[in-house]
Amino acid sequence: MKRVSEGLVLWGIGGTIYYSLEMIFRGFSHWTMWMLGGLCMAFFGMQGVWVSWRDPLWKQVIRCTLFVGCGEFTTGIIVNKWLHLDVWDYSDQPFQLFGQICVPFLILFSGLCLLGILFSGYFLHWVYHEAKPSFHIL
Repeated sequence: MKRVSEGLVLWGIGGTIYYSLEMIFRGFSHWTMWMLGGLCMAFFGMQGVWVSWRDPLWKQVIRCTLFVGCGEFTTGIIVNKWLHLDVWDYSDQPFQLFGQICVPFLILFSGLCLLGILFSGYFLHWVYHEAKPSFHIL
């Protein structure tokens, strides 16, 4: 039950943070972005717990950025292509795939992943008494 609680709380926090960032920078968002942002934050914390925060930070960032990219692509195909909700479109961006993901935004998201990894690691330690993360670069 503890792991379920950790995941759900991180999901709620991550969804709220990501939705708020979109409202601040884009002026609008969509409930699916709350869901995806929350799922990503839950993954940031859980991947760290699974490897006991032993992996170098750069590996965790790559792992989480790939997760975010796959999640955004999958969500985009469903929300934007199948359901025609047109929540976002990267068609005008360089190195994009079907307008659903693009390299410039994945680079931006990698920075958010870094912040999410650091936040989730310390949050889980302080609130749920998980092992204290020992972040290292190499």
